[in-house]
Amino acid sequence: MEFLVSIIAIALMVIGAFGVIFMKKPLDKVIMFDIMDAGFVLVIVLFKYMDVALFAALAGPLSTLIFILSIVKIKEVRTNKIAGGDASD
Repeated sequence: MEFLVSIIAIALMVIGAFGVIFMKKPLDKVIMFDIMDAGFVLVIVLFKYMDVALFAALAGPLSTLIFILSIVKIKEVRTNKIAGGDASD
């Protein structure tokens, strides 16, 4: 049973990593990052580091929230630059 769970955890991390690399939209990258984070927490639990797993489980949603806020802010800044006439980044 533990072998099956480890295969699932590795698959989640690999799918999430490839998704972060190859996805184009920022929100899709955040979703793939969360999938990768779920696999990572599962691997930590399999190695029986419950205190580290607790911290990772609490830090994951916070980092996702920070990523989403930064995406919204970057989009806002870019639209203001385009509306102001400065199209160069």
